[in-house]
Amino acid sequence: MSEPQILIIEDEPKISRVLQLELEYENYVTEIANNGKDALRLMKEKDWDLVLLDIMIPELSGLEVLRRIRKTDEQTPIILLTARDEIHDKVSGLDLGANDYITKPFQIEELLARIRVHLRAPKMAKKEINNRISIGELHVDLDGREVVRGKDVIDLTKREFDLLVCLLRNKNIVMSREHLVEQVWGYDYVGETNVVDVYIRYLRKKIDNDYEPAYIQTVRGIGYSIRDMSS
Repeated sequence: MSEPQILIIEDEPKISRVLQLELEYENYVTEIANNGKDALRLMKEKDWDLVLLDIMIPELSGLEVLRRIRKTDEQTPIILLTARDEIHDKVSGLDLGANDYITKPFQIEELLARIRVHLRAPKMAKKEINNRISIGELHVDLDGREVVRGKDVIDLTKREFDLLVCLLRNKNIVMSREHLVEQVWGYDYVGETNVVDVYIRYLRKKIDNDYEPAYIQTVRGIGYSIRDMSS
């Protein structure tokens, strides 16, 4: 089986080189485009398994590159690299068809985890048969918005359910509070991110406290993750 091929679209030489070294250390095959025109040319020359796309690139913006890619390619996973204050660009990017984004500065371990998730996405999609997600003895019916652990039906509020689904769809990835707020509460949410801590406590009380193993894990100083204890 050939190694996954990743296109890095990033105009900052130091950043693109670090990304390339880290990815190649993980046995990915990489190539760098440092502007929008080169990015589109390379997209036509090869079938990429995943694209890392910085929004702030010269000649053609990252969002314009994304828009043009999605005209002919709806399948290749694209992860946006964004700055902290680019909320509008994050929303626009997701609306244009980006699969995910990560905010600079980021930990390379988090980016690698997100890459792994998107590269195995087709396998994960098959597990959502009839719109269900499962992890161990925890089963979620997305259409019926029903949660079952073991033999127990668990009653969740809308926000608790949405938070659980977000964690499950990113299982084994540490999700920051900021990212969870944006995914679950929305980009226009203006409250504090500690609302995530409150709802994590609610979720733990309902799906973890009376059961073994506990699925929701805290990663101190970073955020939360749902761990598949069988893997």
